[in-house]
Amino acid sequence: MKMLVQITLALSVVGIVLCRPNYRDGIPNGYSVPNMCGTSAFWDPVGHMNPFHHTRSQNPFGAAYSASGRSWLAICNQDSDRDGKTNGEELGDPNCVWRPGQTPDSRAIGHPGICEPVGSQICSGQNFRCDCLEHC
Repeated sequence: MKMLVQITLALSVVGIVLCRPNYRDGIPNGYSVPNMCGTSAFWDPVGHMNPFHHTRSQNPFGAAYSASGRSWLAICNQDSDRDGKTNGEELGDPNCVWRPGQTPDSRAIGHPGICEPVGSQICSGQNFRCDCLEHC
């Protein structure tokens, strides 16, 4: 019985972890958002503060995406990270016309939830550093 509970729990965790990447299907270029920290080419969990795995710490884009019911059109014109570029501009959909399954107008040029350039004056209000990806 104990073994059955352990297997069930393990499969549940795997299912949860594997489902979250599908959130990226709901945003343009969701699988190719640049990682401005240079630790890998892309920022996989786009709505989170850590580029490698899902954490409890959502970035401003992740919070807005969740609050909108995961509606791209509801947040496309917003500037979630307050860096002067809309989420749509950063993710290659500046006119907010992209729909799931379509090819975006262009490639992603930035991260909608991490103010760029990291460490600049414009981003000084955001508590984020590439050398500290969680709670600093």
